[in-house]
Amino acid sequence: MSPNDQAVIQQAKRILARQVRKGRKLLSPDDVRDYLLFRLAQYEREVFGVFLLDNQHRVLAFHELFQGTLSQTVVYPREIIKATIQHNAAALILVHNHPSNEASPSDADKRITQKIKLAMELLDVRVLDHFIVAGDQTVSMAELGLV
Repeated sequence: MSPNDQAVIQQAKRILARQVRKGRKLLSPDDVRDYLLFRLAQYEREVFGVFLLDNQHRVLAFHELFQGTLSQTVVYPREIIKATIQHNAAALILVHNHPSNEASPSDADKRITQKIKLAMELLDVRVLDHFIVAGDQTVSMAELGLV
């Protein structure tokens, strides 16, 4: 990659980061799709992250919390709870990528979503969605009725 290509990519990252800057409301799946495609599609391994939101669904922070292998990552709800409490979040959007480019939620994706959702209910924190990024596709598990 040429220095010019790298500069263009860095500029694009800054533009997309401004789209989900602290304080921006995330009210629909379309509000985050482009950002996630750019942010997560590049990884050769699975990466799991979380948008931490206030009670008006404004972004408090975005954290990539876990990195795994080509086909899986280990997700610890405890770490998500720590980040949630640290930012005093009222809601979450879970995100991860599938380097295989298969966008459909796996059984493991469905199980971890429900496990995190149950843990967050104890804290009175809502899990709004879980996005999967695969190549140039994003899937909203909420749109599929899985959250």
